Amino acid sequence: MSESLDVETLQRWLREGKPVTVLDIRPSDQYQEWSIPGSLHVDAYHQLKAGDAEILKGFELPADRPVVTVCVAGNTSRIAARQLERRGLRALSLEGGMRAWSFAWNEARLALANGVDVVQVRRAGKGCLSYLVASGGQALVIDPSLEERVYHELASQHGAEIVGVLDTHLHADHLSRAHALAQSLGVPRYLPAQERVDCPFTPLREGDIVSFGASRLEVLFTPGHTWESSAYLVEGALFSGDTLFVDSVGRPDLEADRAEARARAVALYDSLQRLLTLPGDTLVLPGHADAPPDFSGTPWAASISEVRAGVEILELERADFVEYLTDHAPAAPANHSLIVKLNEACELPGTVGDLEAGANRCAIH
Repeated sequence: MSESLDVETLQRWLREGKPVTVLDIRPSDQYQEWSIPGSLHVDAYHQLKAGDAEILKGFELPADRPVVTVCVAGNTSRIAARQLERRGLRALSLEGGMRAWSFAWNEARLALANGVDVVQVRRAGKGCLSYLVASGGQALVIDPSLEERVYHELASQHGAEIVGVLDTHLHADHLSRAHALAQSLGVPRYLPAQERVDCPFTPLREGDIVSFGASRLEVLFTPGHTWESSAYLVEGALFSGDTLFVDSVGRPDLEADRAEARARAVALYDSLQRLLTLPGDTLVLPGHADAPPDFSGTPWAASISEVRAGVEILELERADFVEYLTDHAPAAPANHSLIVKLNEACELPGTVGDLEAGANRCAIH
């Protein structure tokens, strides 16, 4: 029986730069949509399931490091690991597969003006980006998508007390941990003003200020991805949620019919044009990455000038922009309707792995 490896250990190995080969044996379409950073791929899933004992025989792999095999749920990867063991390799199957990897994360750190420190918390298996923003011994958490202990530990490392938790909008691809985190700490949970959420929160509107430490966060109302979507400005950095990404824009069609999607696309166009008037060196820190964030510690970020130059959609006139977004939306995230309902009800089921599994699909390129 081949050995297995848990997600936490693989996460640590990748963070520490330990020599390891990650071999993904899922079908090509699944691998192309989302994968573990730096992994190799062989489309062998169906052949392994069918009992093909030779499918991995000709696939060359380094012999001086362990091989971690990966599939969807950690079952077929065990078959792959056994085949590799028969070749004399040390092979380990990733427990829980990509469903479990959905909760793997890494971080990147950056410093803003006036002594503000930012930890970009990257849910590598999902592409969700959340933030701990610290100043003068106090911190805010923006768009938390991981369990509360992650943010508790990061705040402790910074010697900071979390004094508020914010979401930029109601998410459709993952369950927000904001309500649970705020409750566990007894601090305010901030949300853009709307009437969709059933639990108590502090509403935020255009121009509102949230002070923390020696700094402050300013609210910019940016409807389009959702009607309540907002972005947050802190010391020259824009926490843009799902309105603007570093190489794409948010989609306006989730939980909307075609007419509403077009109306949201119009609003999104105006929101983006407004953001593009910010100083060119404003740093865009989005709510999602469009590829698996690696373990290099390099922030997933770009300046407004870089985004303006690199995202061709932003050059379109309003009517063309609306038509393009209406016609080019990708497939909706799995379980998005249920996830939205749970976020509206501030409910966090005990088991969320299957519910959140899969890549985020919040952007249009």
